[in-house]
Amino acid sequence: MDLIDDDGPDGESGPGDNTHEFTVSEISGAVKRVVEGEFAHVRVRGEVGRVSRPRSGHVYLDLKDDRSVLSGVIWKGVAGRLPTQPEEGLEVIATGRLTTFPGQSKYQMVIEDIRPAGAGALMAMLEERKKKLAAEGLFDPARKRPIPFLPEIIGVVTSPSGAVIRDILHRLRDRFPRKVLVWPVAVQGAKCAPEVVRAIEGFNALTPGGPLPRPDLIIVARGGGSIEDLWGFNEESVARAAAASGIPLISAVGHETDTTLIDYVSDYRAPTPTAAAERAVPVRLDLLAWVDQQDARLTRAMTQATGQRRQRMMDLARALPRPETLVATAAQRLDLWGERLPRALIAVTRDKRVALADAAAALRPATLRRGLVDRRQAVGGLSARLAPALVRTLADGKRRLDDRARGLRLSVIERDTARKRGDLDRLAARLATAGRAQTGGWRDRLEALERLRQTLGYTETLKRGYAVVRAGDGVVTRKADAEVQGALEIEFADGRLGVIPGGGGAAGGKPKKPKAPPPEQGSLL
Repeated sequence: MDLIDDDGPDGESGPGDNTHEFTVSEISGAVKRVVEGEFAHVRVRGEVGRVSRPRSGHVYLDLKDDRSVLSGVIWKGVAGRLPTQPEEGLEVIATGRLTTFPGQSKYQMVIEDIRPAGAGALMAMLEERKKKLAAEGLFDPARKRPIPFLPEIIGVVTSPSGAVIRDILHRLRDRFPRKVLVWPVAVQGAKCAPEVVRAIEGFNALTPGGPLPRPDLIIVARGGGSIEDLWGFNEESVARAAAASGIPLISAVGHETDTTLIDYVSDYRAPTPTAAAERAVPVRLDLLAWVDQQDARLTRAMTQATGQRRQRMMDLARALPRPETLVATAAQRLDLWGERLPRALIAVTRDKRVALADAAAALRPATLRRGLVDRRQAVGGLSARLAPALVRTLADGKRRLDDRARGLRLSVIERDTARKRGDLDRLAARLATAGRAQTGGWRDRLEALERLRQTLGYTETLKRGYAVVRAGDGVVTRKADAEVQGALEIEFADGRLGVIPGGGGAAGGKPKKPKAPPPEQGSLL
């Protein structure tokens, strides 16, 4: 049999070619099934390259070595549960599955878990975080707050079931019992870092003196372990929460040789949880002994100071003169003046008597009469000059008054007076008109209110066939109340009528003569 080659001169398929034709989607699906079937579970070691975190919450990254690059994706739900978040330059071991992305004809790895590739990678990442936080100043000693000497309330962030909390409580009880608030957290694993952050922020959010009081000191404690066990305290979120704490914070994570990021940002780093409790409070017995020593020193100092001042006062008292010496000179001077006083009084009296006699000699009757005559003559001369002076003064005043009267224009004053009188008459007329209008308005309004009062009063209701039943000063509205009354009064529109309940006047028969109502009710029969 001869084989016939149906290919054309250019190698294209001829009319007899029966090879199956795939669509693009079929080829993509076939490749996807092959890749996912062969690589359903793989572990890949490589260095994290580009890392992208869009708003969707998914994480896109590259895993690379010296020759190749593998795209990877971590879905949002998985990314939130990872104990270690991918960072550029970190060597990791990623676990997941391979798949394809038909939209771009590429394959990628769906990562379900990612961990650092050994302790060396963890230490490298830790060093990078330390450099970053140190550059921001979070390790600066100047920003660290002093630890309170004797806090009233101590907040402890640790596991409630471990030996750490028992050691802390036991040491506090031995040294100086204080109130302790325990915030339970996971001290390792994926939940460690977020729970520690919430605990530190929660203690800071409490209100001082509230139902759950705000601690004066926070202790973050955990026992020893490997670097993987302590990794939660190396997370950047924990370090930033400890640095932002407004309450002084003591870190006591691991043993003395273990160091985490929270130790660098805390206000004090304790080598062990027990050492943290010892740093938090002093020894009560030591304080009592110190107080006793200070009391003894104070007593000795006061006694010594009092003795020194007493001795000084006695020394100064010996240097002072005696009281009788101080007053002796003054007493002698007083005695001398007492002896000289009677003679001085006699001499002064004699001098005053001589002066009085000299003055009395000048007051003789002839001298007084002569002075009186001189005064009388002077008064007579003045009286003769008084009348002409008064006439002259009166004439001058009249002349000045005439001059001022001529300066006044009486015609202008009369014209202004007439104009003002006209204005006053017009204002009086307007006032009277306005008063009458306002009075009329008030009268109309009062009459309208009176009509409204009469319309709304009960007397108008009586005109429509109603009546008011009274017993004494009250109004009766029920039949049972009316039957027990001795006498009733019914008010109609045209008057009042007194009746007696049960008299038979309405039911038939001869009505009985009603009894006279009490004097205070008033009878209308």
